[in-house]
Amino acid sequence: QKPILLQGHERSITQIKYNREGDLLFTVAKDPIVNVWYSVNGERLGTYNGHTGAVWCVDADWDTRHVLTGSADNSCRLWDCETGKQLALVKTSSAVRTCGFDFGGNIIMFSTDKQMGYQCFVSFFDLRDPSQIENNEPYMKIPCSDSKITSAVWGPLGEFIIAGHENGELNQFSAK
Repeated sequence: QKPILLQGHERSITQIKYNREGDLLFTVAKDPIVNVWYSVNGERLGTYNGHTGAVWCVDADWDTRHVLTGSADNSCRLWDCETGKQLALVKTSSAVRTCGFDFGGNIIMFSTDKQMGYQCFVSFFDLRDPSQIENNEPYMKIPCSDSKITSAVWGPLGEFIIAGHENGELNQFSAK
């Protein structure tokens, strides 16, 4: 089988993510572009437009209704997967390096970089409570160690996340 070449970014790729079904592929890069592709033939289905800096992370929820992105423009954004409409914007003090939906798609987490005098944090928002995003008040915000988070994933049943740090440390943070 011949490989499919996808050309949709001007800078290096930062993350690639399949949705659960495997029919959609999301790509982000060190440019402000968020692409979604049909994985079977490589057709670009669309872009999510709004970021103004490098996009470090992307995730799709369980039923592929929503897409979450985090960027060096100091924001985490929630999108309608099908229409590309931005549903929510969370502004941060530093770049958003990692982001993800929990298994149920109700809780989002993201981590921010330690930079420009700002500490690294992991923030948790419950999408069932719109006031959390409207007021930029996560239900939980955990300060990190001295080293910024470079990778993070949800653990089983959305009870915690595992985070990898720049200095090689691994930490588990409770989401409850």
